[in-house]
Amino acid sequence: MSRVIPLVDLSRFTGGSETERKLFVEDLGNAFHHVGFVGVVNHGIPKDLVDRFYAAAKSFFSLPVEIKSKYEIAGMSGQRGYTSFGKEHAKQSNVGDLKEFFQIGQEPSGTDFDPNEYPPNVRVSEVPEFTTLGFELYRAFEHAGGQLLRAIALHLELDEHYFDGHIRNGNSIQRAIHYPPITEEPESAIRAEQHEDINLITLLVGASAGGLQILNLEGEWLDILPGENEIVVNVGDMLQRLTNNYLKSTTHRVVNPPREEWHRPRLSIPFFLHPVSEMSLACLPQCVTDENPLTYPPVTAGEYLDERLREIGLKK
Repeated sequence: MSRVIPLVDLSRFTGGSETERKLFVEDLGNAFHHVGFVGVVNHGIPKDLVDRFYAAAKSFFSLPVEIKSKYEIAGMSGQRGYTSFGKEHAKQSNVGDLKEFFQIGQEPSGTDFDPNEYPPNVRVSEVPEFTTLGFELYRAFEHAGGQLLRAIALHLELDEHYFDGHIRNGNSIQRAIHYPPITEEPESAIRAEQHEDINLITLLVGASAGGLQILNLEGEWLDILPGENEIVVNVGDMLQRLTNNYLKSTTHRVVNPPREEWHRPRLSIPFFLHPVSEMSLACLPQCVTDENPLTYPPVTAGEYLDERLREIGLKK
């Protein structure tokens, strides 16, 4: 079976020769320009850590609704803690997706930050390892994502460390998503309606069941089936905006399984890599040409995130 998305080996960038690094930068840049999605192996995210976090997430989502609900924090726009079933929807839809989720955010370090920008993470007393393992995984995702952004910076003819300062103490979010078994014919929603991600890039470790699809240029929905120990990484709208549509934020969705598999729940762990709020998303000058004229007005990452959270129903 032919691959739907390209595959790259991150170790060629982090530990390879100068030639291997250049080839990796070219391969990753081409994948993000033409497809918007890529599979990544040798990414440095420990499988054992992923497995243990999956087990903890499963334990949390198995708790009774009344217990989970006490971790749904008012006024948080879903950015920390639990978000109940059906609350989030795609921006073009008013029907809630068939999912519930839990989000872990940044715990900043150093002294050069405003503590008011970083709400505390929510600790789950019934499953304490859910949060402790979650934050360990958060750091592993953050590191791998930072390496990928260094390669992208080189592809864009920027300094290799261009993104480093923008993502240090950034507003990245790690989300554990639970799609419960489907027990009756859904009215119109699917597990996650078609959408594009808000952030710079998203890193996704293999879900417990299939369903992820991307929309290609011919308007066809194609199944993404990552291999063993492969993560799927895609461009978000912030990176598309920064590059004036040169890098593609590709539409994707999670479809319901065949009826005979409705009883199977699905668990997935995406990491949405965000910069700090004050990062400018004004289009890079090298991405604005006569053939590709300026598309977007300047905006900060914080302003853009706020606008998008309102569109998807998490912020009122």
